[in-house]
Amino acid sequence: MPATRILLIRHGETEYNRTARIQGQLDIELSEKGRRQAQLLGRRLRQEKIAAVYASDLKRARETAQIICEETGLSITGLREDLREIKFGRWQGHTMAEVEELYPEDVAFWRLDITNHAPPGGESYAAMRERGWRAVTELAATHRGETVAVATHGGIVKAVLCTVLGLDLADRRRIVVDNASLSIIELTTEGWRVQTMNDTCHLGDLTSAVSKPWPEA
Repeated sequence: MPATRILLIRHGETEYNRTARIQGQLDIELSEKGRRQAQLLGRRLRQEKIAAVYASDLKRARETAQIICEETGLSITGLREDLREIKFGRWQGHTMAEVEELYPEDVAFWRLDITNHAPPGGESYAAMRERGWRAVTELAATHRGETVAVATHGGIVKAVLCTVLGLDLADRRRIVVDNASLSIIELTTEGWRVQTMNDTCHLGDLTSAVSKPWPEA
């Protein structure tokens, strides 16, 4: 049986990405640049034999998937809440500098164990990885031997890559996942492997700035 391939797509750029604001699960739409990025990625994906397209149900991922479908002649197979970005609770909408000023106690507690502690009203990276990896493995089981496109978020992509590579979730900060980038993982008879990571060659001069707000949101 051929390998099962999961095309992990981070959504195109939003205004919050550009201004380094924490999006989390706020439902922010793509910017004009983000829409153009999604178009270019869609053209890149015409060469792939994609059997299904799934997306987070948040606007920025859903719109990215829709634009890709318009470029490839496909349609969105399904929207999934478990592919959403990590939820940052009351930190959402702020820059990290604003969070540190407004909620210093939150930040101090969170930094004691960033993987397992969550901001008030949010979730931990560990919880986000659990639901994201479960979603990916479910899609792989549904589409054995096929190629599936998944439009999601930077946090989910990093968590999945850490899982496949056997890295501690704290190592996610060592992985760059740009807006409208493509990372490919494969499930073979020997298990999961990473084929491609943070491919942005399709974007040309529309690649977003490498520096990202931290936490990844």
